[in-house]
Amino acid sequence: MNNLCADIGWKSINHEGEQLCGDHVDIVEQGEDSTIIVLADGLGSGVKASILSTLTSKIISTMMAAGLKLEDCVSTIAAALPICSVRGVAYSTFTIIHIIRNRTVELIQYDNPNVIFIRNGELFDYPKQELNIGGKKIFKSEIKLRENDVLTAMSDGCPHAGIGLAFNFGWKWEDIAEFMKTISIAGYTAKTLATMLVDECNKEYGYHPGDDATACVVKIRKREPMNILFGPPRNRDDCDRMMSLFFSKEGKHIICGGTTSSIAAKYLGKPLKASLKFEKSDVPPIAEIEGVDLVTEGVITINKVIDYAKDALNKNELYEKWGFSRDGASLICRLLFEEATDINFYVGRAVNPAHQNPNLPITFNIKMHLVEELADCLKKMGKRIKVSYF
Repeated sequence: MNNLCADIGWKSINHEGEQLCGDHVDIVEQGEDSTIIVLADGLGSGVKASILSTLTSKIISTMMAAGLKLEDCVSTIAAALPICSVRGVAYSTFTIIHIIRNRTVELIQYDNPNVIFIRNGELFDYPKQELNIGGKKIFKSEIKLRENDVLTAMSDGCPHAGIGLAFNFGWKWEDIAEFMKTISIAGYTAKTLATMLVDECNKEYGYHPGDDATACVVKIRKREPMNILFGPPRNRDDCDRMMSLFFSKEGKHIICGGTTSSIAAKYLGKPLKASLKFEKSDVPPIAEIEGVDLVTEGVITINKVIDYAKDALNKNELYEKWGFSRDGASLICRLLFEEATDINFYVGRAVNPAHQNPNLPITFNIKMHLVEELADCLKKMGKRIKVSYF
């Protein structure tokens, strides 16, 4: 394990009128610090393209994760995919990003637009080796990674955006590279960068996409630990032990819950400064304790964070709601989704009588369910999660 990690995010839009996307992204982890990402673009659009791209990405990622050679992966793809009766070809194009121990990246590209590589805020012209495997021209690159490197893989639906509308010949690769260069230095997460690129493609299509468009962004960054305390311990005698472990951990500290924050304030010997200012009507106000980065209400706030997390993993349509607001849920989202890479949960098992009302939704009744749901969402974002119960 080293101090670097790969932040990975992607987004797709479907060809207008199609239920399924003809592009597919598959991400497979190889241990803690190595990852295989495959972006496949199936021939055409709709169901057939979706099947082709899914087969391609699944076969390649599974075989490479098992340590098989590239030649074997490509020959297997050629043998496995059916022949298109109309066009007479049997492939789906693909881009493979193989991150090795978060120190090196291996790029393998076949007929997709070239990966955009940004280093130090500038386009990086990385070396490419041309290979011929099974009659297919494939480009292979191996590059040593540095902090803040940003790689963008995409299907050809991105440079095709705007043909006959905004542009005569589409949104060219060079224009997309300039767009990514501009936004990559702003500190956005990989998911947000991918969302911004695909949303811009959708805009260039006049919101009537003439092709499936997918972008997958990889951002290399330093690991950032974060600690979140949620609920008092079941046994009151464990308060000091819980607080001692929580505050001894490296990284920022978030406390959720009124009783929990009172215990923390007493442990630190600092006053708890409550606020009555509602930034949003459906999220309780935040509070302050000297030495704590963020203090919020518990169950209602975390429930809102989970709603945002689910959307962030899906279409990421609520980004503007939590990306710029100052309410407790939005502040937690920015800390957990954008800053943190390793998140330690300290969860108290004490039962709050106020949450046992049978008329409340199930997520309000069971605090443990909330923690498990949030932890699961964060794992899907690529975060390393550790949960300790008290």
